[in-house]
Amino acid sequence: MAEYSTPPHKLLIVEDEASIRALLESTLRLTGYDVSSADSGAAALREMERFGPDLVLLDVMLPDLDGFEVTRAMRAAGKDTPVLFLTARTDLSDRIAGLRSGGDDYVTKPFSLEEVLLRIQAILRRTGVEEQPSGDPDDNRILLFADLRLDEVAHEVHRADRYVPLSPTEFQLLGYLMTNANRVLSRTQIVQHVWGYDFAGDARIVETYVKYLRKKIDCVEPPLIHTVRGIGYCLRLPRVPGQDRAADR
Repeated sequence: MAEYSTPPHKLLIVEDEASIRALLESTLRLTGYDVSSADSGAAALREMERFGPDLVLLDVMLPDLDGFEVTRAMRAAGKDTPVLFLTARTDLSDRIAGLRSGGDDYVTKPFSLEEVLLRIQAILRRTGVEEQPSGDPDDNRILLFADLRLDEVAHEVHRADRYVPLSPTEFQLLGYLMTNANRVLSRTQIVQHVWGYDFAGDARIVETYVKYLRKKIDCVEPPLIHTVRGIGYCLRLPRVPGQDRAADR
């Protein structure tokens, strides 16, 4: 029987500082990735078309377009390639701005190469890039809840028969909520499942992404994503008035 090897994942490094770019290139190649690089935002957009990366490591401070603008241009062009920001900005507002532009994660400078590798692996895992091809029908899952439909194979979501475009991280978060429908999930549980590690000790990332999901999923009635104050979040139908009290009896 013939054996087939999986092609290496393709990573695009966008960094204008030559020493950092060279260090990342050599490290990631030694780790087994297929690597390309660019030193500006405009060059990055051209290289994405040519190279077709599975993930982009994107510096925020670039000489022309900043990393947020590059990411917005990618998303506007219909590219859902995951983005890992490399940034010296540590303010929460800057991190939220990066995620709002369509990024999936970020590493603050100075960073350790081990941390970069772990975050790359986590992003590839949660966005499905590392999933093995499967002939098992049980793996071809379609999740259904109320009028919400998530197709894990086609990587599509529909609400009330309307297609809902989601980023890879939003898709992963919604899938976790749907798999645990009617169960309250803590922020810690969500971080560990969706991000795959302790997200720099900052669970506020969950609030940000739940907000994004609500805008896309709960734009029609009834709302399905609910906050359980002091605990976390739950995907369920709205409560009938008095239902909670009756259930406690």
